[in-house]
Amino acid sequence: MALTVAVTEPGTGAAGAEFPKIISVDDHVLEPPDVWTSRLPGRYADVWPRVERRKVSNLAFNGVTYTYDIDPDAGKETDFWVYEDLRVPMRRIIAAAGYEIDEVTLEPITYEEMRPGCYDAGARLADMDLNWCEASLTFPTFPRFCGQTFLEAKDRELAELCVLAYNDWMVDDWCAGSGGRLVPLTIVPLWDPDLAAKEVERNAARGVRAVCFSEIPPHLGLPSIHTGHWDPFFAACDETGTVVNMHIGSSSQMPATSPDAPAAVQATLSFNNAMASLGDFLFSGVLPRFPNLKLAYSESQIGWIPYALERADAVWHQFQGWGYDRSRVPEPPSTYFHRQVYGCFFRDFHGMEALDRIGVDNVTFEVDYPHSDSTWPRSRQAAEDMMAGLAPEVVHKLVRQNAIDMLGLDL
Repeated sequence: MALTVAVTEPGTGAAGAEFPKIISVDDHVLEPPDVWTSRLPGRYADVWPRVERRKVSNLAFNGVTYTYDIDPDAGKETDFWVYEDLRVPMRRIIAAAGYEIDEVTLEPITYEEMRPGCYDAGARLADMDLNWCEASLTFPTFPRFCGQTFLEAKDRELAELCVLAYNDWMVDDWCAGSGGRLVPLTIVPLWDPDLAAKEVERNAARGVRAVCFSEIPPHLGLPSIHTGHWDPFFAACDETGTVVNMHIGSSSQMPATSPDAPAAVQATLSFNNAMASLGDFLFSGVLPRFPNLKLAYSESQIGWIPYALERADAVWHQFQGWGYDRSRVPEPPSTYFHRQVYGCFFRDFHGMEALDRIGVDNVTFEVDYPHSDSTWPRSRQAAEDMMAGLAPEVVHKLVRQNAIDMLGLDL
């Protein structure tokens, strides 16, 4: 296990200017074991989210779920998140920080085998310092990328309490004391848009300006954004300046060609759901109705955006007699993208070549710590390589200023 990290000294960017400190709009936290056990009523002790240790063998990913055998004799010690009937084993790929590329496998792990920055706020700040990173927005792990773990639960009363407890931990524990460097990102009760709106408002009152949502709600068995079902949630976000963050995988489905395709196919096609989601929003009428609503597509990369906008505008013009409701989308769809949508990238040379068509004000940067795709601890070098030749003011926008503007950060 290679947990010793060496990084180079900060370099200079275009025209000799010091490279700007990174603000990452997509990182991840592996919740400490006591997030829910320390906050929920004791009557839920048999079913609340908690960590248990088991010995397992034959951990594998079948393209949808993880399979494994409980093996008390020859298995490896593994920490599990346990909630109602759910059992989720920890894997090295979600806590990959500090491991060499060839060591990042499906190996089951315990918290002791993780780099502390995965779950400890103080250690996370130290790892951000190693990576030339000033601030970080962190997505959940056990709740999944938009809190769908609690959507799927049996006991909705407990699920709501779990959502509130997570958000309280995010604001009061994970982010508190970081001097604004750890930026809160909350979840909502997805099964009730009015409760979701109420939770957005509760958190906005204490300074939260970012919330998770699903790219494609119908994949979760929820109404689409075309129905008006989500209007209370969107209205609350619009009124409070809360950014709607949609991470790849927040639909609980990753694009793939077949059930037996290797995981590399899903990873290669991971932007597809974001592209589909953007098409949904551009023709839904949601963005014209809520002109202050901001959307962020997290870990989607950006190279696909120019053609998606070109095609949407062509469809808007060519199909106006039958393809959509012109009264709901009165302007070309690209208008709403440039006004209200942000893309996010960490490895996209093609996207850098297409910046003029995407819009330099619509792009943000991420680190993806501590996942297997992360550029940590060399994110600055990765950004410098991709942005070589760009004007210093453009680099500044991509690496930090757009994130500051999007999230309303006081940095």
